[in-house]
Amino acid sequence: MVTLLHIDSSVLPGEASSSRSVTAAFVKAWEEQHPEGTVIHRDLATDPVPHITAAAWTAGFTAPSERTPEQSAAFAARLALIEELEQADAILIGAPMHNFSIPSTLKTWLDSVLLLGRTAGENPSAQGTPAVVVASRGGSYAPGTPREGFEFVQNYLEAVLRDTLGLDLDFIVPELTLAPRNPAMRDLVPLYETSRDRAFKEATSKAEELAERLRRVRGGAYSSVSAG
Repeated sequence: MVTLLHIDSSVLPGEASSSRSVTAAFVKAWEEQHPEGTVIHRDLATDPVPHITAAAWTAGFTAPSERTPEQSAAFAARLALIEELEQADAILIGAPMHNFSIPSTLKTWLDSVLLLGRTAGENPSAQGTPAVVVASRGGSYAPGTPREGFEFVQNYLEAVLRDTLGLDLDFIVPELTLAPRNPAMRDLVPLYETSRDRAFKEATSKAEELAERLRRVRGGAYSSVSAG
């Protein structure tokens, strides 16, 4: 049985959110490939992770026997999130651009799961886990566009998810999502529609490819155990 950790962080609900719509398409395709699997869904907008406190932070660098009751309680909450990350076979994150960066709720989740010496450091505990990020944005920040220098979503998540946590990272980028709502962007609606359609196709194809990849890995492991 495989486990997908699915994290949404858009403040908009359901189909009103581009990132949620695309992550939902990914999950649908995933579940069709893994009907017996498990999807753990964390909605950081409706059930946000508490901001990290001094007790939660220092507990990560304090021996369990030396922690105060406050540290122990705070670290237990972090540990639950860390173990979800470590036990997932794949990770899906909806990360819309909010004011040029990721939502604060997603940053708070990352602050909780990033622990030097465990999930970060020389041998990150979730290293190699495949992760797909749906990085939607209202405009376009692609190379060569006027606002290329304002792109702090992919750059940041590459540094944290790939370079620090060691995840096998991939992106789906629906862009120009404000075009249907903003009269000043009406000429960009066709480009938005093309980007949206591409994102949905990528969500389905990446979910199917990842499901097949994990099946091969698990099948190989099972064959090795059986042969042994």
